[in-house]
Amino acid sequence: MVKTNQADVVIVGAGIIGLSAAFRLQEAGRSVTLIDKTGIARGTSFGNAAAFAFSDVLPMAAKGMIGKVPGWLMDPLGPLSIPPAYFVKIMPWLVRFWRAGWLDKRDASIAAQVALMELARSEMAALTQAAGTAHMVRSEGSLELYESEAEFSDSLSGWAVREANGIGFEHVRGARLAELQPGLAARFVAGTFVPQWQTVSEPYEFASALGAAVLAKGATLLTETVSSVKPGDDGIIVALGNGEMLLARQVVIACGAWSKNLVAGLGDSVPLDTERGYNTTLPAGAFPLQRQLIFGGHGFVVTPLDNGIRIGGAVELGGLELPPNYARADAMLKKAASFMPGLKTDGGKQWMGFRPSLPDSLPVIGRSTASPDIVYAFGHGHLGLTQSAATARLIADLISDKAPAIDITPFAADRF
Repeated sequence: MVKTNQADVVIVGAGIIGLSAAFRLQEAGRSVTLIDKTGIARGTSFGNAAAFAFSDVLPMAAKGMIGKVPGWLMDPLGPLSIPPAYFVKIMPWLVRFWRAGWLDKRDASIAAQVALMELARSEMAALTQAAGTAHMVRSEGSLELYESEAEFSDSLSGWAVREANGIGFEHVRGARLAELQPGLAARFVAGTFVPQWQTVSEPYEFASALGAAVLAKGATLLTETVSSVKPGDDGIIVALGNGEMLLARQVVIACGAWSKNLVAGLGDSVPLDTERGYNTTLPAGAFPLQRQLIFGGHGFVVTPLDNGIRIGGAVELGGLELPPNYARADAMLKKAASFMPGLKTDGGKQWMGFRPSLPDSLPVIGRSTASPDIVYAFGHGHLGLTQSAATARLIADLISDKAPAIDITPFAADRF
């Protein structure tokens, strides 16, 4: 096969991670080629929950989920679901997830996540200013809600961890709770308000605006699949699904849930799996929503967007091949209607996306073992939008052979 084109930096994946990395690399004077089989931000970045969740520093395994898993699995429409056909395949991932909840692993993950989130906050502010997207960021905070005193008490240890790491919040009740979000059902006895939590006006529009800025700065976009990436004598060979090849100086693999097979071909075995997330976006005016609401006991959030209200979340560990089960979106919508009396549930649009997730809730950021000129940036789970600017900074550092802004050892592909 003949190498048909040459490129400077190839980024495999044009979601929010790849786009953010492209923007920062362009600022560093590099020429960028983006490759994505569906184009700009048509994957997970299209329909996510729109949050900059900078305070979300606890790994999923440390949020009390382990003890809840058996009960949740009994409910096929509950916060966690594993289709029977996928259970055997996901078992090694679940064992690692269980191990990630042990004290030694948990504390190390929290420390790494705190460092990444602190970088994410500052880098996102800088990136949105530079890309002209700052006007799309909302700073209304979030409100996590509790249906019982026991549920509220169970949350306090997690908030203590956040407080110890300088994250501000306010536990609220009564009139203050009603002030922060009028119209909630009386079943909610308390809430926690996080004032620094931010959201974007609409995640696809936000990512698309960044993509437009990247293209305007001269990036090339190829709408194509990538069948393999491997080191060559004169650079990194990127084989495309159409039979063509690119010869790149350096490559960034940032294609989310589809990264696993590419990096396996480079000798890196990463326990990446897929949390399939569902949502329904209702028309504008469906409810007077003041800020993002988090129903942690039920595993979903409700977010105000420019084009309506998005109700989504939960976890379905089902891989990339099984058909969607939109009954999960229906179940969340039904719950939201009982939590928010007066919610107009007609006219919604359903969506399902693939969150690329690792058992310890940390992404993979770093160099491939096959070549220092191949860099990884994937596996952010629920936090891709939140951590995109921080990841971009770290990728730009690595591509430029600079010392990374933070210690990236906890994010190594071979940590498992």
